[in-house]
Amino acid sequence: MIALVCTNFAIGNGNVLYTTFMILKKISVINYKNIQSANLELSPKMNCFIGHNGEGKTNFLDAVYYLSFCRSAGNPIDSQVMLHGQDFFMLEGSYVNDMGDEELVYCGMKRGTKKHFKRNKKEYKRLSEHIGLIPLILVSPSDAIMIEGGSEERRRLMDVVISQYDHAYIDALNRYAKALQQRNSLLKMEEEPDAALMQIWEEQMAAEGELIYQKRKQFVEELIPVFQDIYQRISGDKEQVSLSYQSHCQRGPLLEVIQRDRLKDRAVGYSLHGVHRDDLEMLLGGYPMKREGSQGQNKTFVLALKLAQFDFLKRTNSRTTPILLLDDIFDKLDASRVEQIVKLVAGDDYGQIFITDTNRDHLDQILRHGNFDYHLYHVEKGQITPLASHLSDL
Repeated sequence: MIALVCTNFAIGNGNVLYTTFMILKKISVINYKNIQSANLELSPKMNCFIGHNGEGKTNFLDAVYYLSFCRSAGNPIDSQVMLHGQDFFMLEGSYVNDMGDEELVYCGMKRGTKKHFKRNKKEYKRLSEHIGLIPLILVSPSDAIMIEGGSEERRRLMDVVISQYDHAYIDALNRYAKALQQRNSLLKMEEEPDAALMQIWEEQMAAEGELIYQKRKQFVEELIPVFQDIYQRISGDKEQVSLSYQSHCQRGPLLEVIQRDRLKDRAVGYSLHGVHRDDLEMLLGGYPMKREGSQGQNKTFVLALKLAQFDFLKRTNSRTTPILLLDDIFDKLDASRVEQIVKLVAGDDYGQIFITDTNRDHLDQILRHGNFDYHLYHVEKGQITPLASHLSDL
């Protein structure tokens, strides 16, 4: 039997609210990446996957991610997640919350056709309706691009979290993207574009952009203190880190900012100002993380950021504790940081966790740390084999 516990937490106004858990009980995976077939009954607390690199551990986590976001974490082209030589893939997850309510989520796709995504056997009209039903945070080595990459990676960090609890935000992003595309098309024209049409798209960019800015601003303001606290706990107070949200909306009314450099935009053929240029400045000791951080510090920074996002999602309107996916997070970290991370994720603040590693010692350290349910699996050439399990005495 799966035991689910409802925990409480306090929010800023002092009221106590209750979080619910959404647990993935069972999952079926067919022809997804290198996994030909997997049918697993999962632990409600800790699911650990051990195996060498390239064997399929990350692919399995990606299948779990897909059931929350209707897409792969690493590849937006659905046909490319299909097992080579096969003409379809299928994912199905059976979820339950702490009230005993069940949700069946299905995705199937044949090569050359569109995918079908269903909740309780009813197909979605719009995939955006599904986002947020099963909140989820993924931490993986590819997250290093948030520090090393361009501003679009840091905007995606904000968008992925906010979209899970605010469907109006998703709609605003889509409308903004359409207006931006239309304005850019006008800017690229050889002849002088229609001024009235340009005004229409600029006004829509400004209206949607101001809404997006306000939601991002609120998110970052609430995220920062939690992020800093988690970083200090993992690092043992060895470094000071900070985040700073940068947006053209901070320069005045966005419509004025957009229109101010229209001639320059015409010269380059695209829009130089707007929330599509927003960024998160990441600092270590007051200096850019990209320049100052070691591999271990960068990994700690990203992990703290993702765990702060986890906390944020838990405190939003849905009040559902997200599923947490931790993919190969211990590499490049010293023993003291590993120990602190183990203490964090093994605590009662976290619900269902999926964790991968090539090093059995790391996983054994986590499993020894507390009396909780766990399942341990070995992954080799896409085959997932149960190794051990434990039911807590609680």
